[in-house]
Amino acid sequence: MSGVIASMRRTLLSCTAPARSGGAAVALAMWASVSPASAAETPVDSALAALFDFSRQDIIALTMAVAVLGFSVVAAILLMRTRLRAAACETRLRGNIQTLQVEADRFRALLFAESQVLIAWAAGDSRPQISGDVSLLIPQAGLAADQSVQSQRILAFGTWMPPEPALKMDHAVDALLESGEGFQLNLVTSTGRSIEAVGRAVGGQAIVRMRELSGLRRELAEMTQRHKTLQEETEMLRDFAAAAPWPIWTRRDAGELNFANAAYARATEAGSVAEAIERNLELLESNDRTALSRALNDNANFSARLPIVVRGERRIYDVHAMKVRGGSAGAAIDASEAYALGAALVRMAEAHRRTLDQLSSGVAVFDEQHRLAFYNDSYRRLWDLDRAFLDSNPDDSSVLDRLRAARKLPEQPNFREWKMRLHEAYRAVDPAKDVWYLPDGRAVSIVTTPNPEGGVTYLFDDVTESLELARRFDGLINVQRETLDNLAEAVAVFGSNGCARLFNPPFARMWNLSPEALQLQPHIETVVDWCRPLFDDPAIWQTLRGAITGIENRIAIPLKLERRDGSVLNCMTMPLPDGATMLTFQDITDTENVERALRERNEALETADQMKVDFVHHVSYELRSPLTTIIGFAHFLSDPSTGPLTEKQEEYLSYITTSTNALLAIINNILDLATIDAGAMTLNLGQVDIRKAIADAIEGIQDRLARDHIVLEVNAAPDVGHFIADERRVVQVLYNLLANAVGFSPQHAAITLSAKRTEQTVVFTVTDTGPGIPPDVKEKVFDWFESRSNGSRHRGAGLGLSLVRSFVELHGGNVRIDSVVGKGTTLTCSFPIDQSQQRNAAE
Repeated sequence: MSGVIASMRRTLLSCTAPARSGGAAVALAMWASVSPASAAETPVDSALAALFDFSRQDIIALTMAVAVLGFSVVAAILLMRTRLRAAACETRLRGNIQTLQVEADRFRALLFAESQVLIAWAAGDSRPQISGDVSLLIPQAGLAADQSVQSQRILAFGTWMPPEPALKMDHAVDALLESGEGFQLNLVTSTGRSIEAVGRAVGGQAIVRMRELSGLRRELAEMTQRHKTLQEETEMLRDFAAAAPWPIWTRRDAGELNFANAAYARATEAGSVAEAIERNLELLESNDRTALSRALNDNANFSARLPIVVRGERRIYDVHAMKVRGGSAGAAIDASEAYALGAALVRMAEAHRRTLDQLSSGVAVFDEQHRLAFYNDSYRRLWDLDRAFLDSNPDDSSVLDRLRAARKLPEQPNFREWKMRLHEAYRAVDPAKDVWYLPDGRAVSIVTTPNPEGGVTYLFDDVTESLELARRFDGLINVQRETLDNLAEAVAVFGSNGCARLFNPPFARMWNLSPEALQLQPHIETVVDWCRPLFDDPAIWQTLRGAITGIENRIAIPLKLERRDGSVLNCMTMPLPDGATMLTFQDITDTENVERALRERNEALETADQMKVDFVHHVSYELRSPLTTIIGFAHFLSDPSTGPLTEKQEEYLSYITTSTNALLAIINNILDLATIDAGAMTLNLGQVDIRKAIADAIEGIQDRLARDHIVLEVNAAPDVGHFIADERRVVQVLYNLLANAVGFSPQHAAITLSAKRTEQTVVFTVTDTGPGIPPDVKEKVFDWFESRSNGSRHRGAGLGLSLVRSFVELHGGNVRIDSVVGKGTTLTCSFPIDQSQQRNAAE
């Protein structure tokens, strides 16, 4: 406790020091708070102890007084110190202000040593502070002008700058004020001064400095601008080259690839541009690369159209390469489509030329230099010009002069003026037509057509014959008009509107019409009303109206009109190309009467013919019965069992047998033809062995072949096979063909029988070397009882070939006869292989 008291004492002593007099009361108050029992035995301690003997209230009052006194002393001390510090600070600040003022003056002098203008916007302030030489920008403005007026005039950039730089400056200042984005622009004023505008955000202010560029700085600014422009162009060109769809590349002098675009990488089948450059891929083939290198080594540009295989497809490219600083550059432009179009254009031009060469019209094409670019052969023949002269591409005037010298042009009093008028086609827009009447009597039509690409195309046509035809046509029209007027038939032409356009006098007389009324071109309805007294059939008149006024299905319609007066008219409606319809009426009353009589006579003749056929059929049948009896008794008499016969009897009996057999064959043929003609004959179809049928037919004429010493040659392949037919009738056909050939062949002649098989038919051919058949009787040989010897030994009833054609056609085949008078005849019969298919097709 004594230590604490000692500490307090020291504190009190320190507070009572002269320099700290204000703290004595505080020290005493602190001392009073210490217990008196703990004081040491010193005088001071005794005094303190005496102090503590006061009452507590007095101590509190004393303490507060001491505290107030101490606070006042301390406040006074602090105030004095503060005033001393403030005076010292003021002195220091005044010195700093003087120093800053000096530095500001020095900086201002340095800043405005050259002509420039500063515009500053404080943070949050929209009114700028402008300093500097304002006359740099606005020559009429002075330094004494109002600040607001200066700012308005300077910030109105469009008043002292062209529109484009003024707009750039507006955008740059707006960006600086809104987002603090700096800028640097080189501009030109309306007076032609070059200035530099720099904008920065400095110390919470937006500052724009504008100064004039001159001397080295101006050159540097222009160089910077050029560099920027070149850099932008370079980047633009590089981006364009990279994105171009054509392969583009550059190479160093050593040949290494140092730039390529994506199209080059795709064309060389590289995965990327980097891979193409790294692998130094080549686009061209070795021979093309050699030609390109040779051209570049000679400092010449290389241009060629080359084939390049891209992704397995061969395409055509226009390759261009040139020598540049440090290497070479090239590009390949896809010209496949242009190449194809060019080839197509060449083909089209050639086809056009070939087509023009085939024209009968003379064609000459002169280019914009008035020189002959093309001509066809018709042009050369029309004017009889030398081909060498035309191939030398003469000009238009030279061609005309040569034609004039040869007197092949129309005679002109002023040839020069006439030629100038002709050459106006080179400056014309529309084609022009004319007709030249030449001294040799020809008329030539000329059409001059200006070409879109320049020049003129001449079309020449010899219209001499056309004009002559036109004259003849006019004459024919007149003749036709006169012919119609003098025809016995009534003719009237009605237009597509149904009105009468043309009529002849017989038409008016036939229908008792007035020519003057018809001249008024009445409608068909009116004409019908006029004609009803003579003929009143609504259906026929409706048909005529429909034929005249109809638009579709315009066809010729024949009609027959029986009028009330007993006359009969043939009417025909004929549609004409121009939409009109011609009506013709012919009085056939007499013809109808004659036709009626002829029809009745024809019916009588047909009845008589049928009676004849019935008679022949009946007589043939009646003759067959007794003839069969005669043949039977003749065979009976020739039988040895009936008794011996004398030589003369045997000869007579042989004659009887031969004659009766021939008569029986004729009767059988007549019956067969009558049966076929009546449609009552049926075929017994079956498999027919072709070679066997030929053998059976030959067997029937062996005696005649031996008698006349005729050689029969058979041409039939061993595998000719079978076909479906009536075997009996086939043998009968072959027999009749051979019998006919033997009958018309001289002795010691040769006959050929051929049989061949095709895919659908079996063809039999019999050829003889007889006298032949004249053309006028060739078709008659197949008629009944048509027998002509034609100078041969042949005699017969004329039924054999009729039977041949009837039997063959009954099988569905056909017969053809080929004959040359004096050289022989060939008869060809074709049978279908399958009769069932033939019958189904017929059904």
